[in-house]
Amino acid sequence: MARTRHERLDCSPGCAVEATLALIDGKWKGVILHHLGEGTMRFSEIRRRLPNVTQRMLTNQLRELEADGLITRRVYAEVPPRVEYSLSERGRSLAPVIQALKDWGDRHVMAALQKAA
Repeated sequence: MARTRHERLDCSPGCAVEATLALIDGKWKGVILHHLGEGTMRFSEIRRRLPNVTQRMLTNQLRELEADGLITRRVYAEVPPRVEYSLSERGRSLAPVIQALKDWGDRHVMAALQKAA
């Protein structure tokens, strides 16, 4: 069962937004969710997609996403052990939100960076 970080949702009209952002806060969580939207990946595959993240930070972010019920972690009893990560049903429900963030970034952030160059 996913943990609830935000226990009171009656605090203000924007409380649901605050609670949602708390789930995907962190420098890498949104990017991890974006990449896992493409399918199941092993730790090393995710790490290759995020060359600027440290192994420790990626491990922490994956653990938090798993604890929040947004991703699933499957361990195979093999030598060497194989671990795969994928979006849970709850995580897949965030796909339109993550895509909207990407689209907005493409239009606004990337356009501003190109103008500055």
